[in-house]
Amino acid sequence: MDMLVLKRVLRGLWVLLAALGLVLAVYFLLPLLYPLLLAWLLAYLMRPLVELLKDIRLPGWLAVSLSLLLYIGGTALVLTALITRLVKELIVLLQTFDLHTGQWRELLLSFSRNASIQNIINQINQFYYDNPDYHATIDNNISRTTESIAHAVTELITGFFNMILKLVSALPSLGTILIVIVLAAFFLSTGWERHNARLGSLLPSSLQRPVLEIWGDLRKALFGYMRAQLVLISVTAMIVIAGLLVLRVNSAFAIGLTIGLVDMIPYLGVGIILLPWSLYSYMIGDLGLAAGLLVLYAVILVTRQVLEPKVLASSVGIDPLAMLIGVFAGMQLFGMLGILLGPVVLVVLDAFNRAGVFRALLSYVVSGRLH
Repeated sequence: MDMLVLKRVLRGLWVLLAALGLVLAVYFLLPLLYPLLLAWLLAYLMRPLVELLKDIRLPGWLAVSLSLLLYIGGTALVLTALITRLVKELIVLLQTFDLHTGQWRELLLSFSRNASIQNIINQINQFYYDNPDYHATIDNNISRTTESIAHAVTELITGFFNMILKLVSALPSLGTILIVIVLAAFFLSTGWERHNARLGSLLPSSLQRPVLEIWGDLRKALFGYMRAQLVLISVTAMIVIAGLLVLRVNSAFAIGLTIGLVDMIPYLGVGIILLPWSLYSYMIGDLGLAAGLLVLYAVILVTRQVLEPKVLASSVGIDPLAMLIGVFAGMQLFGMLGILLGPVVLVVLDAFNRAGVFRALLSYVVSGRLH
């Protein structure tokens, strides 16, 4: 083999091994270091308020303490109010489902009595009669499908209750982790410049500037993406809540928050809920609600088309198709958490690409030098 090709192959293997080592290090160290990472994130978010309090001649420790109190206390109050309201409306929503059970049964029966449906049933029966050999095969397939659906529903319900039990049993450890995060954020904030300088000194001088450039682009992309998604989700949720209140729908708050979160899924978004809901309302004869839901869906689409380019202007724009693939891949790898992790990983990789990381690695593999 040509010596130049051999060197390129070896450098490529070295890059792959280094990337694999980094992934393994993150995988094994993240469960141990995530409280420190969350503490650093909290300290980073508090920096503007801490600097503002220092400007009015407050001591550093007092500025950090007040910032922690405001951030954590305010977040706790907002979350408590939201969860309390959400639980109340979920209870009402479950009661509403119980009240509509009879209505759904009647709708299904009337649907089955439809002439077209009866004609299809008669054709299926005739097919059974004309092809007795297929009877057992079709019955077995229907039985397996029914068992699979029942198993999936059972797993979903069991998983939900197991998640609640795990959450309740984990409350003591969550309290301990919260204390560690708050204390670490306090110490990081009081010595912010010193800790950053010490962290920067661990890097070779030749890498400090590229790492700072990568971090700047990554910070802009990741925080910009998170901020943009938060704004868009909040706007969608507020529009849905206001629209449902106008339509006099029960549990408007809980439904609005749910639809706002679903809006994170590109392409599909709120249409997953609003369009079937509108169709169902039309089928049961509630034409006013069906039309109102369609109008609400149109308002959300127009609002997003107007706001999205402006909101995403400060962040890295990811193609919606790539974002959809990221959501699907994240769901396959990490479950429901992957809906959040998939797009975030995609944004990080795009930020690395914009910062020239992959181009520099390719240059190293080809020529042995980083450019």
